[in-house]
Amino acid sequence: MYHSNGNYEAFARPEKPRDVEKKSAYIVGSGLAALSAACFLVRDGQMKGERIHILEAGKLPGGACDGINDPTRGYVMRGGREMENHFECLWDLFRSIPSLEDPELTVLDEYYRLNKKDPNYSLCRATHNRGEDLHTENKFTLSDEASMELIKLFMTPNEQLYDKTIDDVFDEEFYKSNFWLYWQTMFAFETWHSALEMKLYIQRFIHHIGGLPDFSALKFTRYNQYESLILPMVKYLESHNVHFQYDTKVTNVLFDITPDKKVAKQILCLHEGKEEAIDLIEDDLVFLTNGSCTDSSAYGDQDHAPVVNVKDGEGECWKLWKNIAAQDPAFGRPEKFCSDIHKTNWESATVTTLDGKILPYIQNICKRDPLSGRTVTGGIVTCKDSGWYMSWTINRQGQFKSQPKDQCCVWVYGLFTDRPGDFVKKPMRDCTGEEICQEWLYHIGVPEDQILDLAHNSARTVPVMMPYITAFFMPRTKGDRPLVVPEGCVNFAFLGQFCETPRDTVFTTEYSVRTAMEAVYTLLDVDRGVPEVWGSVYDVRALLDATSKMMDGKKLEDIALPFGARFVGKKALKKVEGTIVPELLERYHLI
Repeated sequence: MYHSNGNYEAFARPEKPRDVEKKSAYIVGSGLAALSAACFLVRDGQMKGERIHILEAGKLPGGACDGINDPTRGYVMRGGREMENHFECLWDLFRSIPSLEDPELTVLDEYYRLNKKDPNYSLCRATHNRGEDLHTENKFTLSDEASMELIKLFMTPNEQLYDKTIDDVFDEEFYKSNFWLYWQTMFAFETWHSALEMKLYIQRFIHHIGGLPDFSALKFTRYNQYESLILPMVKYLESHNVHFQYDTKVTNVLFDITPDKKVAKQILCLHEGKEEAIDLIEDDLVFLTNGSCTDSSAYGDQDHAPVVNVKDGEGECWKLWKNIAAQDPAFGRPEKFCSDIHKTNWESATVTTLDGKILPYIQNICKRDPLSGRTVTGGIVTCKDSGWYMSWTINRQGQFKSQPKDQCCVWVYGLFTDRPGDFVKKPMRDCTGEEICQEWLYHIGVPEDQILDLAHNSARTVPVMMPYITAFFMPRTKGDRPLVVPEGCVNFAFLGQFCETPRDTVFTTEYSVRTAMEAVYTLLDVDRGVPEVWGSVYDVRALLDATSKMMDGKKLEDIALPFGARFVGKKALKKVEGTIVPELLERYHLI
């Protein structure tokens, strides 16, 4: 496997890999990474669908990319996916997946046209005082000291950040900034999370720093991701006769390990409650999603709080990875990610409005008609003074194809589930759906004497507690996440958020698809490059633009530098007069 960039290889179709007719594939899980691996096996590996077997523990595909109408609870979304134009592997995949809406279009065509006609941006990023616009004015409010801490993190070698937390590299001055408000709530970073992961995020998305305050960097699907992304992939795979086997819980993969190579020899599983073993030869390829951010999700409903039934380190996906990791150090250290659910949890809820009584309060904040079918909030709105540190968002309605036209689905999440609310004086984790709705209504400005009635009669709310939702952000060191194809493996690869590809950042759809592409291309030796991560971190224009945006309009000469440094800076500018340097600095408003 190798990486490429540019459109020379982007549009090329590879030759059929050698001996692919002799090979079969077993894919454990049916989340985005797993389905992507199956699609790449079909499209680029040119493997017949009949030889591809997807083993899924549940009754539906999709993994964390869910979106369902539960007849007993209501509409449920555990989360939403934020995407951007430089998800190179994701768009490489979806250019080949037919749209379910229009067979003449691909999913990429559909997505591209939608976001061209209805571009995303927010008109209110944060509120306080029960629904009042915080008026961040797209400012980052970084002090000189905080800016220097950020630059230092950006420049620190990865190795020096192993097992370091964000608290280890920033102080309270940084945490007071709007930058941290935008960053923490958009990506769900906590101060005890990995400083390395934060650094990688800054580098990966440096070209979108200017879009952080108003979300103009983001693009969204028309419907929830299950209907917009997962179902088209499933239909594509079914049309190629790929075999889906549900109610199949894989408990272990057994290996024959020698100094020269590692060969997956057997898959152990429970199919419909009965123990089964799938014997493997070297021509049988195994792709496995290790770990899961939504493992052990606990669902509540309008009248009941979610009840988490796992303790640290438990959960079926984690047990599977632990069983595999026990066989060889190259298979990673799952305990680094799943051993402290107090630090890896947060809770979300789907509020469905049942009539028009709540909508005016929403419109007062987002300045758009929630039922227009177009962009509504344009991303999350953070209630800065919320005890739960609550954020909420409304994507294009209806979010579900079956959703009545007069209903609106709102996604709400809280980062601090153990702190009391401001209206409901209880921790979020102990609240029913109705109580979570009450807290949200309080923070969007509904008069207190109307909150109980509206939460009970005008909305239905389904909460979901996710013990491992930010497990991939836990501090880590080299080897904690296994490589996509661990050294020596000839017929086995990991997929998803808990394996290691050094060229991207976790908690994105792109990461799932990238690991799948790298896995398939490596094990089948596909003669086509995997698209390189967009190189904005090496582009002086992107760096200057990000610097200018984070300085909130200040010029270089406005920065409080020591006199000597200021003198050296002026001297340096004098020396580059007549070159492109001053022109670049002027273009990006730095001088």
